[in-house]
Amino acid sequence: MIVSMWMSRNLATVEPQTSVMDAATLMARKHVRRLPVVEQRAAGPHLAGLVSATDIFHAFPADVNPFAAVVPASSRPPIAVCEIMSRHLRTTTPETPIEDAAKMMREEKIGALLVLRNESLVGLITESDIFRAFVSLFDSSKKSVRITFDVSKGEDILAVIATLAAHHGIRVMSLFSCQQEDRPVCVVRVTGKKFDPFLEALWKSGHPVLNILRN
Repeated sequence: MIVSMWMSRNLATVEPQTSVMDAATLMARKHVRRLPVVEQRAAGPHLAGLVSATDIFHAFPADVNPFAAVVPASSRPPIAVCEIMSRHLRTTTPETPIEDAAKMMREEKIGALLVLRNESLVGLITESDIFRAFVSLFDSSKKSVRITFDVSKGEDILAVIATLAAHHGIRVMSLFSCQQEDRPVCVVRVTGKKFDPFLEALWKSGHPVLNILRN
């Protein structure tokens, strides 16, 4: 999976001179927590920064909710978005693998990445988007079996599963690998009508199965 499959498109944006109050109103209306700040230049739109709900909260008095339906005029800070926005931006591309985007967010301790193509803003991907992507790998809405293999010896699990699955009328739904403590593992999710004969054949094959989970 890549970023373009899960990112938000058609983003609401603000300009650097947009008031903080107007930015808060736009966030509330669009139900978003971040707004890219785009400056209009002769050469075309230029990404100048990113303003978050947290930035806006900090710009208001502590006892004021900037996203409330009514904010007293006396509590509205007379400042523009450019005074509170983040300028040191972290970006990715539409073709970046979703796991690489997740790794960057974790390492940088940030909640979102702006998505650029040829320096043009095309989307935004957040922690929630990545969470949805990973959850989709384990979608339990369909009857399936999840099998975890120890692949520390470099075994070609896809070939193993494909052969057995074809013989028993089982379909492979997803496959991914990861590092678990001191060993690499591969998790395969399959679906079909004849689980028991398939699983029995898998156990008898002698391949390093760590666990099998049904849903």
